[in-house]
Amino acid sequence: MEQPRPCPASVDVFHTNDSFHHARNCSGGGGAEESAAYQDGTPLSWKVVLTIILALITLATMLSNAFVIATVYQSRKLHTPANYLIASLAVTDLLVSILVMPISTMYTVTGKWTLGQIVCDIWLSSDITCCTASILHLCVIALDRYWAITDAVEYSTKRTPKRAAVMIALVWVFSISISMPPLFWRQSKAEEEVADCVVNTDHILYTVYSTVGAFYFPTLLLIILYGRIYVEARSRILKQTPKNTGKRLTRAHLITDSPGSTSSVTSINCKASEASSETGSPVYMNQVKVKVSDALLEKKKLTAARERKATKTLGVILGAFIVCWLPFFIITLVLPICKDACWFHMAIFDFFTWLGYLNSLINPIIYTMSNEDFKQAFHKLVRFRCTS
Repeated sequence: MEQPRPCPASVDVFHTNDSFHHARNCSGGGGAEESAAYQDGTPLSWKVVLTIILALITLATMLSNAFVIATVYQSRKLHTPANYLIASLAVTDLLVSILVMPISTMYTVTGKWTLGQIVCDIWLSSDITCCTASILHLCVIALDRYWAITDAVEYSTKRTPKRAAVMIALVWVFSISISMPPLFWRQSKAEEEVADCVVNTDHILYTVYSTVGAFYFPTLLLIILYGRIYVEARSRILKQTPKNTGKRLTRAHLITDSPGSTSSVTSINCKASEASSETGSPVYMNQVKVKVSDALLEKKKLTAARERKATKTLGVILGAFIVCWLPFFIITLVLPICKDACWFHMAIFDFFTWLGYLNSLINPIIYTMSNEDFKQAFHKLVRFRCTS
């Protein structure tokens, strides 16, 4: 996804290197000439290196998301509504790596569009739809976890595969509603030779609508949800941390003294509270070997550790999302408004575009590495593939 660069008033078409109307250097004689001049001035060695880097990012995105999908599909333990949402996110990011990133690689390196207007329209629409759907999937995943952690008892009955399917369907409907409007005013040039993938960006209202719907509103929602989840998780951690370490769940085992028997259990004097309450004085049971078990305490520690890990994971997810997409959407919203007062080098647009695409590679890594069930299933899948 890329942004519009301000052009002179006489130029009403912006070159788009991606879904959100990225205009490549529209000063002077027009976007195509300036873009070609910029690319022609780039050394061939740099183009080769850039092609390899972008191709590796595309391949890594494709493989990582494909493995997430395969892992969820083959592991019955992962067949839960929450993991269905993660798998749907992986499908969306996989579509980004298949439908959008390869063409964007070619366009970024060459700076010329040689695939015609029809392919351009399909590419731009796919870009907007898939990238928006990827972002909105983060919202429904956060919403699902928010309901699960704040209303665990009641939501457990509502957390069904059907509900997850409805949430996924709504994500795609809203994403398509953002990508469709440009098709109605975009000029059809299917029969003409097209040097640039162009789209008209005079519609400021659409720019505001698309950026707010695809990024700013989802970001605000994510911050609110993750903030509430963090507060709830912290509250649980504090409740689960025992204030009195003397309260322990113990198990006493009476062990007979037999010849040749060995025991590593410590022999202690055990105070019998029941006898004390009856006689009014302490009664001790001597020569009883007991083993103190901190099972309840350990369980609370493990639960608190899981809550801390989940909270950190949410912070990583939110931080990665904002770092990857915020620069792109700031330029997307600002440039059509400030017009000639703003200008950015074409390389900056390309960098911000691919920074946004990088989020589709980061998503599967974060969700799988932070989930023990995913990691175990993933390792089993890898071992199965290697031995088969």
